Amino acid sequence: MVVRPPPFDEAIGLGFYATSTPGTLGRLKQTPEDFRVTEISAYPRPDADGPFTVLRVESRNWEQHELVDRLQGAIGSAAGRITWAGTKDRRAVTEQLLSYRGPPEAAGSIDISGIRILESYRARTGVVLGHHYGNSFRLRVTEIPEGLSPLSDMVTATLGALRTAGGFPNFFGPQRFGEVRPVTHRVGRDLVRGDVAAAVETYLAWPADGESPEGHAARLAYASHHDPVQALREFPPSYSFERRLLDHLARGQPPARAFGALSRQLRTLFIHAYQSYLFNQFLTLRHAEGIPLSRPVPGDVLLRVGRDGTVPTVDPVPVSLDNLSEAESWVHSGNARVAGPLVGYATDSPPGRPTDILAEVLSHEGIDRGGFRVPVAPELASDGAWRPLEVPLPPLGWTATLPEGSTGSSLEFSFALPKGVYATVLLREIMKGPPTAPEPRASRTRRADD
Repeated sequence: MVVRPPPFDEAIGLGFYATSTPGTLGRLKQTPEDFRVTEISAYPRPDADGPFTVLRVESRNWEQHELVDRLQGAIGSAAGRITWAGTKDRRAVTEQLLSYRGPPEAAGSIDISGIRILESYRARTGVVLGHHYGNSFRLRVTEIPEGLSPLSDMVTATLGALRTAGGFPNFFGPQRFGEVRPVTHRVGRDLVRGDVAAAVETYLAWPADGESPEGHAARLAYASHHDPVQALREFPPSYSFERRLLDHLARGQPPARAFGALSRQLRTLFIHAYQSYLFNQFLTLRHAEGIPLSRPVPGDVLLRVGRDGTVPTVDPVPVSLDNLSEAESWVHSGNARVAGPLVGYATDSPPGRPTDILAEVLSHEGIDRGGFRVPVAPELASDGAWRPLEVPLPPLGWTATLPEGSTGSSLEFSFALPKGVYATVLLREIMKGPPTAPEPRASRTRRADD
C-alpha cells in the first residue's frame, strides 16, 4: 500500500514516505511543552578575560530570529551582534547556546516572558552557525484517534521498516519553510531569480490560513492597495519584520534598499530555505524513479563519515562507472553516505541520472546555479554544499499511554539526531499525517512563523 503525504508536505517537496506501514495520526506540538529540544552544544572555551559572552538560553514559543532580535534589543549597544549555532523550532521549549562580543553584565537584566538565561560566561571565541553536534528531543504526540490498531504494533512496524531500509529520508522539515506560513523558500526563489521587488511582495502579501486573523487581513489588504503607510496601520505590532520593511518603504526607499533593513541572518535564511526546497524536490524525484537513497549510482557524490560519526558536507567524492564498485563498498561499510546537492553556484556534479534529475528541477524552477551568486544582494551568495540523502535510525525510546480524561492516546519519544536533521521528518513516518498542529489563533500573542 502506498501512503500519500498530505498537500502541505507535497507543497514543500516532502513527496513520499519511506514506509508503507499504517500511521498513528495524532497531533504534534499541541503545546510547546510537547516538543522539547536541547542542543548538544560545542561549548567555547571559558576565559575570564575573553572578549565574548556565551549564554545558555531556554526559550518557550520563540522563533529564532525574533528571539535574537528581542535579546539584542534588551542587551543594547553594550554588546555586539548575537550569534547562534543552530536554528531551533518555534513552537517548542528549547535550550541552546548564543553568544555576543561584550561583557556578561549586558545580559544580566534580561526579563522577557518565555526566555530564561540558564548560564553565562566569558569565552575566547563566540558561537558560530554549525558550532554544535546535534539535538536531543523529548516529543509527545497527542489526540491519536481511538479505534486504530494497537499503537505498539504500529510504531514497532514502522521502526522495523526504517531499520530494514537503512534509515529515513533526510528531508528538510516544515520548520525550514515556516510552519504557519511556508513562505521563506518562496522569498528565496524570488531573490535567486533576481527580483527583489517580488521578494518583498511575497514576504508582505502572501497569506496563510494558519496565521492570526489580523495578520491575514493585513496581507490581503496590502496586496490590494500597496500603500506602506496604510499597511503600517493595518499590520499588528507583533509583525515586527514586516513592519520594519513597510517603514522603509513608507520613507520612499526602493524595494532593494528596504529589504536590506532585515537582518543579514534572516535574509540568508531565505536563500537557505530555497536550497532546502530544491533538495526536497530532488529527493522526491529520485525516489519516484526508483533510485535508492542508500546505494550510489553514477552521477552521485559521496560524503565521508568522520571518525566521530559526523558527516562533513564538503569535499564530496564523485561517483562514476570507474569507481562505482569502490563507492558501493564505502557506503556498505558505513564509511560514506550518498549525498545530494544544496544547490549553489559551485555545486557541480558528475554525469549521471541524479545530475539529470537536478537539471530538471532547476529548469522547472526557471533558474540555474549562477543565480545563487544573487547579484541583487551579493552578500547572500552561496556556493552550495552537500547533504546526506538518508539518516540512520537513531536509538529511540518510546511509550504509548491513554491519559485519563484524554480524547485519544498519546505517544512519547526520546532520541537524538545530528545537526541539520529534523525530528519532524522522522515522526512523519510514524504518524503518516500532518506533522504539526498550528498554534490556536486565539492564543497567539506573538507572530513567529517565518
